[in-house]
Amino acid sequence: MIVEQSRGIVKEVGKVLIGKQDVIEKALMAMYAGGHILLEDYPGVGKTTLALGLSKALDLDFKRIQFTPDTMPSDITGFSLYDKESSSFRFSMGAVNCNLLLGDEINRTSAKTQSALLEVMEELAVTVDGTTYPVPKPFVCIATQNPVGSAGTQPLPDSQLDRFMVRLCIGYPSTEDQVAIIKSRRYTDPFEDVRPQIGRDDLLAVQNYLDSITIVDEMLRYITRLCEATRAIDLVELGVSPRGAIALSRMARACALLRDRDFVTPEDVREVFVDVCAHRIVLRPQARIESVSASDILDDVLDSVDPPAMGTVARTRRGRL
Repeated sequence: MIVEQSRGIVKEVGKVLIGKQDVIEKALMAMYAGGHILLEDYPGVGKTTLALGLSKALDLDFKRIQFTPDTMPSDITGFSLYDKESSSFRFSMGAVNCNLLLGDEINRTSAKTQSALLEVMEELAVTVDGTTYPVPKPFVCIATQNPVGSAGTQPLPDSQLDRFMVRLCIGYPSTEDQVAIIKSRRYTDPFEDVRPQIGRDDLLAVQNYLDSITIVDEMLRYITRLCEATRAIDLVELGVSPRGAIALSRMARACALLRDRDFVTPEDVREVFVDVCAHRIVLRPQARIESVSASDILDDVLDSVDPPAMGTVARTRRGRL
């Protein structure tokens, strides 16, 4: 049932983000895992389109905030207004009062405004004037940023990057996909054809169901060894944190779910490893001099750490059932 619904979601979002099924699936995995998504790519490749398409296919309350240098933290969290009639302050919730928040060009606002998202991304609540206000559930933040052009930008601190479960890149479409994109917008708006496949309560149910996906101790040790390996590389100043290891296990479970399995395999971990971990490691200057990227290092880690044999995973799983 969940797998069929997931395929329907991917198909519906694929009507507006053509030729990018892999990206759509991984974004959906992150939402199933209860995580947040950082879309880092060039302008015009479909970052906003992906977020809006997901909100329609999942029937979520969607809000968008365009980050600029003058965006205030209160625009995100909300603020208190004095009500003359009641002679008291009344709280007005900010942009986070939704299920899916798109923070467009998050690196173009101040560090103070960026930090306004830290609490809600971790605690699903905001605190204003000493009072904590929960946000609607489910809550997912999708933030975008342009990797080129540093004028007027404020890079996200490592602590905030660590809050995002995955960092995804959409990339340019192929020639045929580009032609299809142009044709799809010739007469109508393709967003009008996107039909909801599930609702917010269904998404919450999937997030809760994810805990029932079996991940045996051998797989947890494999995930741990992969993350520990990133901390022992000379070109890496800061490796994957324990939070990253938890995110990797959640994404691996979501991947298994979309592949119609109730247990995690090494291939599930390998499929999402780079997307979960690339933005969590900090490279030393020597890596930039040698033109070595985070993805290159993580690919080497995958090659150097042996996964558990499927027979071992299957036997351990049967022993737990």
